[in-house]
Amino acid sequence: MMVDLSSFSEEKFDPKKWINGAVQQRHSQDPVEKHLVDLEMKLQMVSEEIAASLEEQSSAALLRVPRASRDVLRLRDDALSLRSSVASILISLKKAEGSSAESITALAKIDTVKRRMEAAYETLQDAAGLTQLSSTVEDVFSSGDLPRAAETLANMRHCLTAVGEVAEFANIRKQLEVLEERLDSMVQPRLTDALNNKKANVAQEMRGILIRIGRFKSLENYYTKVHLRPIKKLWEDFELKQQSTKLANEKNEMEQFSRNVDSQSHVQTLSFARWLPSFYDELLLYLEQEWKWCILAFPEDYKTLVPKLLTETMAAICTSFVSRVNVATGKVVPETKALAKGVLDILSGDLPKGVKIHTKHLEALIELHNLTGSFARNIQHVFSDSNQHVLLDTLKAVYLPYETFKQRYGQMEHGVLSGGIAVLDLRGVSTRIIGVQGVELSETVRRMEESIPLVILLLEAAMERCINFTGGSELDELILALDDVTLQYITILQENLKALRAVCGVDVTVDNVLGKKETGSDRHARKVDFSSNEEEWSYVQGALQILTVSDCLTSRISVFEASLKSTLTRLSTNLSFSVIGSNLDQNQSRLDDNDGTGGSSTAGKASLDVAALRLVDVPEKARKLFSLLEQSKDPRFHALPLASQRVAAFSEAVNELVYDVLILKVRQHFNDLSNLPIWSSVEEASAYPVPSFSAYPQSYVNNVGEYLLTLPQQLEPLAEGISNSDANAEDAQFFATEWMFKVGEGASALYIEQLRGILKITDRGAQQLSVDIEYLSNVLSALSMPTPPVLATFQTCFSTPRDQLKDLVKSDSGNQLDLPTANLVCKMRGIRLD
Repeated sequence: MMVDLSSFSEEKFDPKKWINGAVQQRHSQDPVEKHLVDLEMKLQMVSEEIAASLEEQSSAALLRVPRASRDVLRLRDDALSLRSSVASILISLKKAEGSSAESITALAKIDTVKRRMEAAYETLQDAAGLTQLSSTVEDVFSSGDLPRAAETLANMRHCLTAVGEVAEFANIRKQLEVLEERLDSMVQPRLTDALNNKKANVAQEMRGILIRIGRFKSLENYYTKVHLRPIKKLWEDFELKQQSTKLANEKNEMEQFSRNVDSQSHVQTLSFARWLPSFYDELLLYLEQEWKWCILAFPEDYKTLVPKLLTETMAAICTSFVSRVNVATGKVVPETKALAKGVLDILSGDLPKGVKIHTKHLEALIELHNLTGSFARNIQHVFSDSNQHVLLDTLKAVYLPYETFKQRYGQMEHGVLSGGIAVLDLRGVSTRIIGVQGVELSETVRRMEESIPLVILLLEAAMERCINFTGGSELDELILALDDVTLQYITILQENLKALRAVCGVDVTVDNVLGKKETGSDRHARKVDFSSNEEEWSYVQGALQILTVSDCLTSRISVFEASLKSTLTRLSTNLSFSVIGSNLDQNQSRLDDNDGTGGSSTAGKASLDVAALRLVDVPEKARKLFSLLEQSKDPRFHALPLASQRVAAFSEAVNELVYDVLILKVRQHFNDLSNLPIWSSVEEASAYPVPSFSAYPQSYVNNVGEYLLTLPQQLEPLAEGISNSDANAEDAQFFATEWMFKVGEGASALYIEQLRGILKITDRGAQQLSVDIEYLSNVLSALSMPTPPVLATFQTCFSTPRDQLKDLVKSDSGNQLDLPTANLVCKMRGIRLD
């Protein structure tokens, strides 16, 4: 049996637990006494072994203590000796440092003097060489050896730089400038010939001469000048083809006229949009060929020469390009085609007022822009080896002709959207035709509701056009246009809503049927006379349908705003600006991969981002757009702030109109209720015992009750429509219940207001009024509506006999009765409470 001693060292060692555990480990057939005896013996033997081992180790430790003490003393002496040695070494180093510093200072002065002497020697040599070069340079030029002449002029330039601004060499400096210009002019014809005839070796030699005298700009200018002519011919080919087409059409017209045939059907015109792709294809082919040739002729400069050629080309034809684009946009619409004008002419206000910007104008502009975008992507591929800055400058030059249009994009979209709103059928209702108001109401509401999705489509199309054309760089201006046009649309809806109030009879019209303005007395006495109960409910149904207009407008505008905000977030991600303003052009390499036209970029190079290409050159514009993108990250941000406020106001006006229509009949039946003669009637003498009042409610409250009980049936169709559209029956039920409660509470409030206007009431009138109030309370109860405490107090006090009313009021103390109302009833019935 092994004894585990590890548990004895634990702090919470429990002897009883350990013994119990040891006993449980015994064999089942071994007696407990024997097992315990064996365990005791083993423990005793182990303890003796531990004691012996401890004694032995203690003796050995005592023997090692004197030896360790001697070692410690020796180490301390060695440390003191080492400290003394280090101190003496430090003193020596400080002395050496002082003398070395003096030596180094002296050597530095000597080295400075030596370098100055060498510089003076070299300057003297350069001065001597400059004089010699100046005297022999004419001989070099006379020899016709242009490389040698370039080398001589380069040496002269070096010598002049070395001697600095010395008055004695001023004439030589002027002579050098003249000679460099002379050599430049001598190189020009040879370089031009080499470029025209593709002589790579000669072109490379001439290039070396110009570079040697620091005239790389001359190389760029000569190269651009030579190749700009054939490219301009490609551009002018459009006018030539137009003239030939025009002459062919005139000839065709003459032939058709001589044959008495309608010549209009055979007239042909050359479209700029159809011609532009062929121009881009030919230009691209020309640039690709130049790129390949320049790799051989100018291996050091081809990455800048060919892009420079394209940049200068676009600058040269930019004005003509803008004019052609403008005319091309006008040809898609008959009004502007007839005038040979385009969108820029419309914006300038030079055209008749009837000529407006049309969607087709912008679509034609975007089509041309997309053609240029395809060309730009091809250019990016061809120039993929060029420097980042050069490539982006080239792409900006390609899009340069469209900058005029982009700067006025917000104005163009505003014109398009305003025109789109103007063509919508939003005519207001007519209030002059008697008997057809219900039809006009329904028709107007239908037109209003159907116009909302059309307007949203207009707004969405404008947003898409902005992304396609400007890459989103004009979103800030577009949002202003969207907000203003949406405001314009909602204003029209509100004007229609005002006309609907007059048709529904809840508001006075500006002119009545006879064309006379209504007076103040007319305003209060005005009522809508219905020829039938069916026509009466047609007003209610028409008014309820206006709620769908409000709901549709609110939800559609909200969804569009969310979409617009999402677009701003996406644009913020795509436009990766880290510095705005003066540092923008230092971050061109960080433009994202998004060209706004679906193109892809070359791997490892700047991507084609139309928005970023514009913004790097217009820091103020970039700062304004970036501010908008930052604001859009706020959850409280409204993309259309003014329109959002007007939508809320329109929704409130709709709710107010619907409520006024639903409560109108109640208001008419309760009108002048407080002055009914029955309240002051007295009991008539009779030979027989008959009730002094009618056991039935009067017609006014009976009509109101029937109206309220029928109203849920009128709300049901609209509630079902909400349930079907939103797939939410709970919302439909809540809608119907909410409006029923509004009308019920309104009816109760109107009734209470009239009751309070009763100045005096007899017992017979009180009993009749008690029956009327009880009937209305029963109607409210049938509609699951509570009876207002004030109305219940009126009913209780009017139903109580006059001689018991005083005691009832004093004994209640406000527990069940509304005391001000109870006091008022007592006053009506001539009862003094004091």
